[in-house]
Amino acid sequence: MLYVKIHELRKRKFKVAQIAKELKISRPTVYKYLDMTFDEARAYTEQLLGRKKKLDHYKDWILAWLEEYPHLSSAQIHDWLLERYPDLLVGGSTVRSYVKDIREFYQIEKKVIVRQYEAVPEQPMGKQLQVDWGETKQKTIDNKEIKLYFMAFVLAHSRHKYMEWQARPFTTRDAIRCHENAFQFYGGRTEEIVYDQDHLITVSENAGQLLLTAEFQSYVNERKFNIYLCRRADPESKGMIENVVKYIKGNFADSRVFSNIEDWNDRALQWLQRTGNHQVHQTTKKRPAEVFLLEKQHLQPVSSLLSYESTNNQSITRSVSKDNTIRYKSNRYSVPLGTYQTMTENLVWVEVIGDEQQTLVIRREANGEIIAEHMISSEKGKLIQNRHHTRDRSKGIEELKQRLISYFEDPTQAAAYFDEISQRYPRYRRDQFAIIHKVIQQYPALIDTVLTKCMTEKLYNANDFRDIAHHLDTLHDEAMKGLQSFYNNSPKYSHIKASTRSLNAYTSILGGRA
Repeated sequence: MLYVKIHELRKRKFKVAQIAKELKISRPTVYKYLDMTFDEARAYTEQLLGRKKKLDHYKDWILAWLEEYPHLSSAQIHDWLLERYPDLLVGGSTVRSYVKDIREFYQIEKKVIVRQYEAVPEQPMGKQLQVDWGETKQKTIDNKEIKLYFMAFVLAHSRHKYMEWQARPFTTRDAIRCHENAFQFYGGRTEEIVYDQDHLITVSENAGQLLLTAEFQSYVNERKFNIYLCRRADPESKGMIENVVKYIKGNFADSRVFSNIEDWNDRALQWLQRTGNHQVHQTTKKRPAEVFLLEKQHLQPVSSLLSYESTNNQSITRSVSKDNTIRYKSNRYSVPLGTYQTMTENLVWVEVIGDEQQTLVIRREANGEIIAEHMISSEKGKLIQNRHHTRDRSKGIEELKQRLISYFEDPTQAAAYFDEISQRYPRYRRDQFAIIHKVIQQYPALIDTVLTKCMTEKLYNANDFRDIAHHLDTLHDEAMKGLQSFYNNSPKYSHIKASTRSLNAYTSILGGRA
């Protein structure tokens, strides 16, 4: 019958693709039967029926399931077979091929349950922001596995994206902090924000009446944006953000190795700039970063910080990273070295003062002493650092140099020598001074002679200083041993005590001045 139907449609000028679509079979099958005569087709069918296949024993089950549930996939049929026959050893490709043959032979069309979607009109600029959460498992640099959590944002018009990661599940306080960071990243907020029914922000939805958590309700009251909460099992209303979550998982996070959360967030922002917001969007056919430049002008301004009452004292704080910096408006600002401490919460209070030229003020406590001040940068991804917050690396070296100079009889000459070493080896001066310090400890009686030799010969190198000291010490020992041996082997002079040369004599032996 299949042979007859194929040739009948062919006589009616149907194309191969049209025949395949009409009969719900593959195009290779159409080509195969078109190349056969009727007798060849009958022989081929009889051959198929007579050939033993691994799943022939289960054919009745499979045929019954397909006739009753035409939409079933081969993966579901495979699962049902294993449910009834746990000892069945068969691969997925075998099941797919067998199900495909049965569908074609018995003309069982796979009825796909199609859900009707309504096209969502494009949102105007500055109208809507969509938010969702996600999580991934990443390999660490020591080949372990860690679970990471992220919060993603996307502007509905420009598709401009933002994300923030952390190594623990999000709390409502975390969600508020990420909202603030996103508003700073975008330079404003939209009129409306779309969410799923997440427990971090909602308690319940009663016939359209939203019940938000107390902490998030306080936040919404101050920021004054509208909330659109998606119904359960209704992903169409927030399809943009769901695609963003998949994009982040599949493009940024996939196969990326995790070292620490600060580095991970830095690389996430770099990925957004390089790929996430730079590549042409498949729907808009435009780069999100370029469209965002226009949409940004339609966002509503957001004050730099939240008020003390609205956020239970938490949303105007920032976490101090291990490198003693805080994040503000996509930049890092330094705090004094030692602000970060292990086994503590590491929170500081921040305040923005000024109008045209704004200053970021950082305190340990809400009304405590100021520990840092920075002019706020309009750029992104920058490290704004106060030089007073960094370790004075030259202080320790200077102290070491002064201590070494104090060992010499002529401090002026010693200071000139060490200054010359510092100029010649600025990156390795500590190592140079350390070698000389060991020489001083080992040959204290020789150091002034060695210094004079080095200055005369212009040998401004700690290794030369060490080698000369070692050589002088060797000459002195050999001379002493020779004299001692001479007097010991001569009875006539056994009562005479050997005299020793001064260090200047050994210096003259090396070619220096006596």
